[in-house]
Amino acid sequence: MAFRFGIVAAQTQSATEFKEMARRAEAAGYSSLLMPDTSGPVLSPFSALATAAAVTTSLHVGNWVLAGDFRNPVLLAREAATLDLLSEGRYELGIGAGRHDNDYASLGLVRPVSGGVRLNHLAECLEITQRLFQGETVTFHGEYYSVENATLYPRPVRSVPILMASSRPRSIALAGRYASIVALAAFSRDWFLQQRLALQAAAGERFAGIELATILWPVPADDPGAAQTARMMIRRISGADADVLIANQAPTVIVGSREAMIEQLQERRETLGISYITIGAPLAEWFAPVVARLTGT
Repeated sequence: MAFRFGIVAAQTQSATEFKEMARRAEAAGYSSLLMPDTSGPVLSPFSALATAAAVTTSLHVGNWVLAGDFRNPVLLAREAATLDLLSEGRYELGIGAGRHDNDYASLGLVRPVSGGVRLNHLAECLEITQRLFQGETVTFHGEYYSVENATLYPRPVRSVPILMASSRPRSIALAGRYASIVALAAFSRDWFLQQRLALQAAAGERFAGIELATILWPVPADDPGAAQTARMMIRRISGADADVLIANQAPTVIVGSREAMIEQLQERRETLGISYITIGAPLAEWFAPVVARLTGT
């Protein structure tokens, strides 16, 4: 698959700054602007993504990623279909099982006792939303969700692409069934390859059409400031040490000059199949020349 690149952005100081970031991302050749989903200090995703779509013409917008536990599946499908319509088909629904953190307490929700329960929630949510995207009138009675004669307006003109973040066998199995874009955990090259094989087995014939994604932290050799920013983001977001990830050949980290990074990304696309790369907003401007080279913009 051809390379494409996304920016994960969470905060802004003003509406003007946010709109300009979206326009710059589009002009630089980035394919998408993505929003995380947490009760912490981040913008509310759907209104922010709608704003980004409104001030651009080709930039895709999406979630990296919604926490399934926090969203009623029928209302989620409605939000997704509305944004897909108003962005003229540029919306990608990113969703996962959520995390064990303070989000549940801060939202007044009971935290599930295990990741397995969160995945059960997610499986039912995906079943309901996908059937709504396909134009069905949905009656569904599961362990966690029960809906009667649910319909979707606006009716999507297509099935909204679903991006899933997956790292364990059951979540990979769900991604193989529902997702068209899959972000696999990649703390080492070997682990990524094992997950890729599991996804291929779960998806069967669908695998050829699945876009493999990963978040990426470029650690420049010739820009100490950008390198320090990358190392801090790695520690804050993943909890890992950059040098350990580099030693493990983790697909989430590339090092060296921009030219060296281009070669590393090309090799990973050829050998690992990774073609959709997302970059944290603080590093997006530094990384833009790499995007331009690999996308021909």
